[in-house]
Amino acid sequence: MGPNLGRNDPCHCGSGKKYKQCHLVADEAASREERTKAAESAPAPEAPAAPEKAAGAPKHQTRQPWKKAATNTHGFGKTSLPRKVGGS
Repeated sequence: MGPNLGRNDPCHCGSGKKYKQCHLVADEAASREERTKAAESAPAPEAPAAPEKAAGAPKHQTRQPWKKAATNTHGFGKTSLPRKVGGS
């Protein structure tokens, strides 16, 4: 099998069929088996040392002057004035 063999190219066996309909499944199964054998024979990765303190994501430190303590999350400003009730 050539390195530049595409799915729609003619099969490498010379059958005249497209590669995807002739040998694609068999070749993928063979390469999958090779990868599993290589993974089994490879040494197990060492566990990293335990971290001292599991820290969460850092807080966002961007200055946002349009956000003040008196606004809610919807962008509508809270006012300290009482609501106008009644007529006139």
